[in-house]
Amino acid sequence: MQWTRSETLALAQQSCTYCYGLGLRQGRAGASTPCNCVFRAIFRACNARFRTCALKEKYVSRVSLEANPGRLRKSVWGMKNEEFIADFCLVSRRVLDDQAYKVFKFHFLLGADWKLCCNRLKIDRGTFFHEVYRIEQKLGRTFRELEPHPLFPLDEYFNGTGRQQRVAATVTPFPVESEPHPKPRPILKFPVKKAA
Repeated sequence: MQWTRSETLALAQQSCTYCYGLGLRQGRAGASTPCNCVFRAIFRACNARFRTCALKEKYVSRVSLEANPGRLRKSVWGMKNEEFIADFCLVSRRVLDDQAYKVFKFHFLLGADWKLCCNRLKIDRGTFFHEVYRIEQKLGRTFRELEPHPLFPLDEYFNGTGRQQRVAATVTPFPVESEPHPKPRPILKFPVKKAA
């Protein structure tokens, strides 16, 4: 996955002491890597959309027709809000270990504040917030780098146009013509009548 400054600049926290608000920082061997503040911003955007989708009334949900790329080009019906909720929960369960998933479940899915989570999980406040930041960073990276369909950017997920489809459409070269271009037509000159 190649990260560019244009992707990370808008997501970076301006007061970040690691990337100074640029979103990228120097990694090993001079390679640029995204800052952790970018991963946390990605997770928070996905979490906000998850909450919006989960709190909607069921009659507000809509069914959409999506075209699938491929040889047969069959279209499928889908409910994007419900699919996003399922993807958010299942990817999080798959990526996190047991202790981190307990914190994720109580704090992000059930909406408990830090006091309730600390009492329930028997951890102190500092450990809880460090675990929350680690969860946000890990899931933010996963949501962006998920293959073949990432959860972030949200507009690409919900509108059905994938990044790979658009890039592939713009990168394909024009077909090579076997014949040379035809000669241009000669310019015809018409006689001009002089005014009397």
